[in-house]
Amino acid sequence: MIKSPLQKARAGYQPKLPQTLIGSVKIMEEGNSEPKTDKEEIKSLFPHTYGMPLLVFQESDEQKSFKPINVGIILSGGQAPGGHNVISGLFDGLKKLNSDSKLYGFLGGPSGLVNNQYQELTADIIDEYRNTGGFDIIGSGRTKLEEKEQFDKGLVNCKKLGINALVVIGGDDSNTNACVLAEYYKAIGAGIQVIGCPKTIDGDLKNKMIEVSFGFDTACKVYSELIGNIQRDAYSAKKNWHFIKLMGRSASHITLECALQTQPNIALISEEVEAKEMTLIQVVDSIADTIVKRANNGDNFGTVLIPEGIIEFIPQFKNLIQELNDLLAKYNDEFLSLETDQEKREFLAVKLSRESENLYDNLPNDISDQLILDRDPHGNVIVSRIETEKLLVKMVEKRLKIYRQEGAYKSKFTPQNHFFGYEGRCAAPSNFDTNYCYALGSTAAILITNEKTGYMTSVRNLVANAEDWVCGGTPITGMMNLEKRHGEMKPVIKKALVELDGAPFKFFAGHRDNWAINSKYIFPGPIQYFGPAEVCDAPSKTLVLENQ
Repeated sequence: MIKSPLQKARAGYQPKLPQTLIGSVKIMEEGNSEPKTDKEEIKSLFPHTYGMPLLVFQESDEQKSFKPINVGIILSGGQAPGGHNVISGLFDGLKKLNSDSKLYGFLGGPSGLVNNQYQELTADIIDEYRNTGGFDIIGSGRTKLEEKEQFDKGLVNCKKLGINALVVIGGDDSNTNACVLAEYYKAIGAGIQVIGCPKTIDGDLKNKMIEVSFGFDTACKVYSELIGNIQRDAYSAKKNWHFIKLMGRSASHITLECALQTQPNIALISEEVEAKEMTLIQVVDSIADTIVKRANNGDNFGTVLIPEGIIEFIPQFKNLIQELNDLLAKYNDEFLSLETDQEKREFLAVKLSRESENLYDNLPNDISDQLILDRDPHGNVIVSRIETEKLLVKMVEKRLKIYRQEGAYKSKFTPQNHFFGYEGRCAAPSNFDTNYCYALGSTAAILITNEKTGYMTSVRNLVANAEDWVCGGTPITGMMNLEKRHGEMKPVIKKALVELDGAPFKFFAGHRDNWAINSKYIFPGPIQYFGPAEVCDAPSKTLVLENQ
């Protein structure tokens, strides 16, 4: 593998560990965990892993000996910066406790477990990937572990390799699968533990024990650099309006964090749009009005940040999407038998409610096609493929044309579209994510060697120096709730949305009117790996505000 000078320099970086992980560890219990809703239903579905205690690590003077253990690891779902360091932290943690322990990587995601595709991860392999971005060490995949046949095949394959524990690195859906797998293996006495690890750049896997999912920090810093660069161009050329869509289907954490880092003129927050029950026209008007105000001040340029999932939070669109999801689940075979896109649109339109049919019929064909032709593994709309930024530009142009006819707007509107997604998913992890992920992997090793299952690794107090971070585990069942999937109620980890009464949003709301009219741009620049700690090791703005 040919390495750049930065890769070579990063290879020598030693992640900082919390003090509790350096020596011997004792595990303390901090009360039992329960989900906030659907308690009885979740308890009945997970009788063997429900209500387990929260775990916190403390330093210990007691020296323990641990038997060698074989562990399998799975990368599941989309990539996130830092995944390689979770693996290296797990590897080092296992070897520290017993040098004869082995780590196996299942290739291509969860399907590798089912199909028995694996590779033993040795020191030579691990050392090539320390502190690097991506998931290419073993690859990832989106296969869902949901069926008994899959569980049984995985069990057979684990037994062949002498594997006693699995670590699933993934987001809310992947960790839901890990929870189901842990329950099943414990129920049948399989002797295989399952530990989850919180991964998603979207930042929507969080609670009091999981302060942030890994990859969020790096991705937001990458996007913020790009936004800052665009804002510098807009401020220099003084002629373009940039509509920038950012990843984050179910929550606007990325958009909010990038807004805090860059101070754009407009940042739409999906959760606020939903809370205010804003229509699409109201969203468009709010953008157009800001454009007119800035133009009247001589500033015919600006930036608009758009979360990719906003369309699902506009009530009229949310209703339309839910109806389409239900119809496609009910009439899937009949729908797929239709030959042309026009036939498919007409087939669904007559089955929609009057309000949804009216909205659907008035959408451009390219947008209506994106709503029905591609679905995710759950049968839902793939929101990232809906070109919301282009839809908003078209509608803003129409509104500004009316304003121009009325004499309220006399400038030229020159829009530019952008979607920042994959640019941030495999970036070299920031120092924060590098340290955080290594600690998550080391924490998983301790949970495994102490025979825990059904837990997600937890590292907290993240605004402090790394040596003061608090490590432990939180039961995955405590994060669950029931949601409709494929037309049926299923247990899944509840997504954490932006809290409108939380400190990060309140700070943003208190400053956005000033940012809208005055060009208060911040230009963050690229991620820094070497230099002052306040520059290189700083956590996200969201974490800082949440912990003030």
